[in-house]
Amino acid sequence: MSVEIKVPPVGESVTEGTIGRWLKANGAAVKANEPVCELETDKAMTEVMAPVSGRLAIAAVEGQKVAIGSVIGRVEEGAAQSAPASPSKPAQPAKRNGEAQSVVAEPILSPAARHLAANEGIDPHQLTGSGRGGRILKEDILAHVPSRVASTVGQTVPPEPSPIQAGKSELPAPIQAEKPDVPAKNGRERRERMTPIRVRIAERLLAAQQNAAILTTFNEADMSAIMALRTKYKESFQKKHGVGLGFMSFFVKAAVEALRAYPAVNASIDGGDMVFHNYYDIGVAVSTEKGLMVPVLRNADDLSFAGIEKGIAALAQKARDNKIGVSDLQGGTFTITNGGIFGSLLSTPILNPPQSAILGMHAIQKRPVAVNDEVVVRPMMYLALSYDHRLIDGREAVSFLVRMKDCLESPERLLLEI
Repeated sequence: MSVEIKVPPVGESVTEGTIGRWLKANGAAVKANEPVCELETDKAMTEVMAPVSGRLAIAAVEGQKVAIGSVIGRVEEGAAQSAPASPSKPAQPAKRNGEAQSVVAEPILSPAARHLAANEGIDPHQLTGSGRGGRILKEDILAHVPSRVASTVGQTVPPEPSPIQAGKSELPAPIQAEKPDVPAKNGRERRERMTPIRVRIAERLLAAQQNAAILTTFNEADMSAIMALRTKYKESFQKKHGVGLGFMSFFVKAAVEALRAYPAVNASIDGGDMVFHNYYDIGVAVSTEKGLMVPVLRNADDLSFAGIEKGIAALAQKARDNKIGVSDLQGGTFTITNGGIFGSLLSTPILNPPQSAILGMHAIQKRPVAVNDEVVVRPMMYLALSYDHRLIDGREAVSFLVRMKDCLESPERLLLEI
């Protein structure tokens, strides 16, 4: 019996996605609820599960756009133990002396690469693909064509183009013999199609700059008190709560206190209205292989330090494991991004629409500062607040950062809420 694998719904506003990569080969045995495919949308990466146990039959190639609810494959129930058959290559003979039989996976080619390989007589099994998941692209085929005409270098008559090159304009022009003193470009460039997530990130960042009056204000905070607290209590905190005491919980707590004091920073613009949010859903930027994601920590004002640390760790792990859901990324009222983990000393973060402000943390650096008319060395961090000047005035933005600075330099304020 054949059971269809359909593209699952991943969000109210998402109508299509792109097959990122198949986690199982065509004809491979799969188990029920086992991930078989990664689906990329403009919001997140989602794993598609096998509905039943059996043998996988793939119906959609990597990079193909598919609608929500469409069929991308099937699982043949009861066929999990049968060896996958390949229509293009005979099955490999079994190894002797009890050695396990090896199954050679069929290479995955883009349509243009498959067409060109057939006309040029190139065996794709001998190539290594440079596309996503090892997919062979047209450029990979072209990289092997010059070797077929290398003997013509120095001739005055160019080699005769193949019929496919001469007859179809959408395919590459005849490849000319390279001059001996001109280095080949093979390996010096690599081209990849932008993922839907990367495209969406680019669109949102550009829209943020075009549709908001973004301004950034700066301040700095002495991190001595927080660092002393972490050093004193990090072991006992870890033993009791099972999670490390990081800097982010202090910043989330300080942000909530500052947002309470200056509600406009926690607000957003909806047409001609200003929407003031009486809740504090804090987005925490996470860097992943797919790009920057901002999962949201819900009701951060109700969470303890341990609750914040556990929540951030869980969301970050989901993002890096490509298991983050659309619901995890929606609805934030304010965002914190930490470029300091990469060594950044100062930056101007871009808004995360429809939010009106974003806080940038940076690297902690020991610097000489004046304290009580004396020059001392302290661990300092620059803070940056980018905000939409249409909604937030400079006085509010500056006062917000001063409030955060006070809370960070005197963290007991966070416990006493003063």
